[in-house]
Amino acid sequence: MRSRSTTQPKPSISDKPVPPKKEPDEPKRSAFLWFTLLVLLINGAYAVYHIQSESLPFPLTAEQAGKRGFSEVSAMKHVKYLTSLGPHPVSSDSLDLAIEYVHTVAEKIKKTAHWEVDVEVDLFHAETGTNLLSQGAFSGRTLLYSDLKHVVLRIVPKYLPEARENTILVSSHIDTVFSGEGAGDCSSCIAVMLELARGVSQWAHGFKSGVIFLFNTGEEEGLDGAHSFITQHPWSSTIRFAIDLEAVGIGGKSGIFQGGSAPWALDIFASVSKYPSAQITAQDLFLSGAIKSATDFQVYQEVAGLPGLDFAYSDNTAVYHTKNDKMKLLKPGSLQHLGDNMLAFLLHTAATSKLYEKTEYNETSDHNQAIYFDILGMYMVVYTQKLASMLHNSVIFQSLLILATSLAMGGCTGGISFLISLLTTFLTFVFSLSFSSIVAFLLPFLSPSPAPYIASPWLVIGLFGAPALVGALTGQHIGFVLLKGYIKKRNGVENLAKLEAERWLFKAGIVQWLVLLILGNYFKVGSSYLALFWLASPTVAYGLMEATLTPARSPRKLKVITLIVGIAAPVVVSTDIVVRVLGNLIGTIVRLDRNPGGAPVWLSNAIVAIYISVIICLMLVHLLSYIHLSGAKLPLVLSMVALLALSLGIVSTGVIPTFTDDISRTVNVVHVVDTTGNYIKAQEPLSYISLYSNTPGKLSREIESLKDEQFLCGHNNTIDFVTFTMNYGCLSYLDSKSGWTKSEIPTIQVESDSKTDRRETLISIDTKSATRWTLAINMEEVADFTLYVGSDEVVTTGNKTNIDGWHIIQFAGGKSSPTKFKIKVFWSSNSIQKVSESPYLLKLRADVVKLSPQAEKVLNKLPKWTSQFGKSTSPFNLAFLASLPVKF
Repeated sequence: MRSRSTTQPKPSISDKPVPPKKEPDEPKRSAFLWFTLLVLLINGAYAVYHIQSESLPFPLTAEQAGKRGFSEVSAMKHVKYLTSLGPHPVSSDSLDLAIEYVHTVAEKIKKTAHWEVDVEVDLFHAETGTNLLSQGAFSGRTLLYSDLKHVVLRIVPKYLPEARENTILVSSHIDTVFSGEGAGDCSSCIAVMLELARGVSQWAHGFKSGVIFLFNTGEEEGLDGAHSFITQHPWSSTIRFAIDLEAVGIGGKSGIFQGGSAPWALDIFASVSKYPSAQITAQDLFLSGAIKSATDFQVYQEVAGLPGLDFAYSDNTAVYHTKNDKMKLLKPGSLQHLGDNMLAFLLHTAATSKLYEKTEYNETSDHNQAIYFDILGMYMVVYTQKLASMLHNSVIFQSLLILATSLAMGGCTGGISFLISLLTTFLTFVFSLSFSSIVAFLLPFLSPSPAPYIASPWLVIGLFGAPALVGALTGQHIGFVLLKGYIKKRNGVENLAKLEAERWLFKAGIVQWLVLLILGNYFKVGSSYLALFWLASPTVAYGLMEATLTPARSPRKLKVITLIVGIAAPVVVSTDIVVRVLGNLIGTIVRLDRNPGGAPVWLSNAIVAIYISVIICLMLVHLLSYIHLSGAKLPLVLSMVALLALSLGIVSTGVIPTFTDDISRTVNVVHVVDTTGNYIKAQEPLSYISLYSNTPGKLSREIESLKDEQFLCGHNNTIDFVTFTMNYGCLSYLDSKSGWTKSEIPTIQVESDSKTDRRETLISIDTKSATRWTLAINMEEVADFTLYVGSDEVVTTGNKTNIDGWHIIQFAGGKSSPTKFKIKVFWSSNSIQKVSESPYLLKLRADVVKLSPQAEKVLNKLPKWTSQFGKSTSPFNLAFLASLPVKF
């Protein structure tokens, strides 16, 4: 009997002991390599900005441009003459000369036009009108105007009568603010239009549409010129498309910053312009209200319902509406750039039937709104919001799918690592914002000026960029340590944990842009294309070069090529707009404080610091993920601390001046004659010279040059200028009784007061010699009102909005404007209970184009690096204040 042999079962694979993961060599990356990548990024970004914003065409002479081309040299002759007139605000003698010059040039164009082209010139005189805008900087106000003059030039083909009924409007304004000669805003625009009209007059015989050039006045007082033309001129009914030329700085490239409602026009511009320049991010900022300004384009859209394009020069915004808006700062090539683009666009658009075929775009839905941007000033991308939504949704879905797959492969470890990486992103922003904000808050105490970098914007690199970068690195370092510690605890291998942590930080950068794209897509923000580039490009680069298909594969160091490929396209697309927005932020600081002394002195620094911190956290997140395996952390921190210390040393010692002859601090000098409170008890008018600044900070240095003028400065010198309040300023009563007469003082008189069921009061107002005035009506006491010029009711009942309880009426007109008005007030039924809110029913400020001897003396003594700042709400150098109390 054979004995049965016993067979032992083979051990299964699962029973084999799992060998511990081999500890790889410590992952290292050269510090020199990381700094090389940083330098490469900075140089690349500068190259992009230089090509896109600072590369201007060569100015052409009349001979080089030819009879049908655009010549900057010829256009600059117009700029030279207009600026030689000095400031030319509405009702000034210099504006009359400017209008006369433009009219003369227009008549010359008429005489030299092609024989098959009809050129008509109209010197249009606008009557009294009322402008009510529902949006933008002038919403909540009633804008009145009278006696405005415009030059209107119409160019049509002689043998095509229907072209007169389908025209393209090209518009800009001749008038300037009282504080500057307006080389940029907008003599440069007028010069471009005159040269364009000359060129178009040689081409128009082949047009299917006419072209109207409107040289208007009154824009600086509330878009009055555009409104008067649209509502009063017979040619306005023929306009099918509007183009507005503007400036918020001086020179550089004039680009489209409004135009999403005309996709077909943007398509044409993209295809025919020599140097395309357009940016929907500027449109998003402008329409959001972040930029407190308005252009005639608003009238053409809101009042006339026209599609169109709005162009603007935006270089050197610090000179806007100051004495430094001068010809000297107008960069060569600026006019050539705009002129070449506009001529090509007009020739193509007017010669095609687009104005007939594309009328369905005049009332575009959100889906038909255009997304547009240029790349390096050479190419322009245009597509609709509908396509953008489809593209964004697709990319978002795919990104979420990839993220979900990655988390599923990583299991619990991957999920927690993902949460830690999100925490890292949060810490990066918190530390970056905190470090830069601390410097922003302390800077006014360390420097003679609260914002010492205005004339030298590069200083913000050290002042805010350095601490922001150190803060971002601090947040990333904490996140890296947390990630490394957790992953090591899970797999027991430190060096593998370092590699895995680096990858999670790179992916966290992708996730932050994914979140921004989701938000931008939901709210249909045009600038979301930036998030699209910053999401898609690094994701594709990481997927192609770094992604693993199995969790069993050990992670490796991120490849340098992944970073370069991942951020190259986003840097090219976004650098220019990022730098330009920063430049505009810094430039607007000179006029930031709309109620002088009302804003904290550190506010402007905080705005700039926050912007820089956010940009660093968003755009350097991928580069920072590469630093943790290198020895570059400590050298970077030390170099940034040294840069910050050097920058603080420069600004604290005043080695580099805050303001120069070309970049001025705004300081306004107003001779005030105040009769406020004199209605019941007759008193002598109070007369004084006031100084205030829209630039943050005290006027200590300015007063040093006015020691003999007996100025007293402080926050107790509050003046209600009706449209704004001077919370901090300087006053002097020295020699202020001369330069004006009592006959110039405006009067407010109650003519009748009917206290029936509905109390009505008729009030007469005589502004005497002032043809520019602002009236505030207390809407807590008043239910409604009407305003009369003679027997004409120019402001009717209904639709009265208010700002802080006051409805503002702004009037501006020529020399022959009416000065006597009547206002009928319909009292609120419970006005008695509201008397304590304000003692005044009406507040009036009347401005006179006049410089008193004492005000002139003060102006001449102020430092050269100061300038007055003009806007529609600013008083002239002589202002009369009057009021009517509630209890009259």
